[in-house]
Amino acid sequence: MNKRILIIGACGQIGTELTLKLREINGSDAVIAADIREGSTELMQSGPFEIVDALDKSAIEKIINTYEINELYLMAAMLSATGEKFPSKAWELNMNSLFNVLNLAKEGKIKKLFWPSSIAVFGPTTPKENTPQKTIMEPTTVYGISKLAGERWCEYYHNRYGVDVRSLRYPGIISWKTNPGGGTTDYAVEIYHNALHNRKYDSFLSENTKLPMMYMDDAIEATIKIMEAKPEAIKIRSSYNLAAMSFTPEQIAAEIKTFIPEFEITYHKDFRQSIADSWPKSIDDSNAKKDWGWQPKFDLHSMSENMLNSLFKKFENN
Repeated sequence: MNKRILIIGACGQIGTELTLKLREINGSDAVIAADIREGSTELMQSGPFEIVDALDKSAIEKIINTYEINELYLMAAMLSATGEKFPSKAWELNMNSLFNVLNLAKEGKIKKLFWPSSIAVFGPTTPKENTPQKTIMEPTTVYGISKLAGERWCEYYHNRYGVDVRSLRYPGIISWKTNPGGGTTDYAVEIYHNALHNRKYDSFLSENTKLPMMYMDDAIEATIKIMEAKPEAIKIRSSYNLAAMSFTPEQIAAEIKTFIPEFEITYHKDFRQSIADSWPKSIDDSNAKKDWGWQPKFDLHSMSENMLNSLFKKFENN
């Protein structure tokens, strides 16, 4: 059966690049982008687009029927820093959007479902270094609480109803194509923009705050890879740990200085520091490597080189 893919939240940071990559692989007409508002020119011009609210199950079902969708990626969510400003809205969006698609899959409307989790499921009591797949999970943010609850529901729907749902616990995602979307790890995107624009950056995290990070190319690769794996290879139906690299603001600044020697960084912590302090410093993703062959391609140096070169070309063309 030919793939007919729907991506809800297609205009977000990951959703945009996932949509473009899946269209490149499967053909533009086979991948339907959907979001509550229109996205970038590149996204809008690359294939079909529908306005949809992730909380409107009947509207989602209508799109599924119209385009004969058999795979769905739910990328819509309110992220960590924004969620702390609007806790009840974050809970409603993050949970009810998931129930909508889980129930559509349960009803046989879609065959395969992807839903992203996050390192936000971990908390202050979780082991910080090489955080295991199965460990203490006591998140302190609304985002983390909703993702942990979502993981349990994904596993429940798989065990109880046979729903083919797959999930990854994303670390911080770094990309040059789309702007930050309200996450605590967004400093690692902003820092490259500021390095090129004005040669300085004021970090909202302290210099030694170490967090797990991943370049967008690797995140997209992992997402597609887990969805292409045979069902029997997916041993974990809550969500897989995923990792690539870990670094601090001080380390990323030092790496940028190898390309832009005059770059300077300052530090003024804000409320996002306490969120970052509750998260792991590094992640053990050996289950993902063993079960479906996950392997990242980018480290801090290769990512920095790619980010700066790509952003420089983007600014030149604008």
